Amino acid sequence: MAEMKKVEEIEKVLEKIRPALKEHQGELKLVDIKEDTVYLSFEGGCSSCPVVDISLKNLVDTVIKGNVKWVKKVEITQQKFDIQQFA
Repeated sequence: MAEMKKVEEIEKVLEKIRPALKEHQGELKLVDIKEDTVYLSFEGGCSSCPVVDISLKNLVDTVIKGNVKWVKKVEITQQKFDIQQFA
């Protein structure tokens, strides 16, 4: 399957999820696709939310795998807070 086709499939599913995140000033960004793994990043209000790893990741994982059959794994790559930038 062509890479652009995979991106289009994932973006189509993410568009169904994004409205709920936007209500909390959050966003879900497609970072990368490698073989059958999709890499995403929560941004905005979702990036610092303590339930992102548990509830949202499970929801996003289920929705993507349920709608895109070639996806075997969904990884959330959170940008970690870098305290060194303030040193």
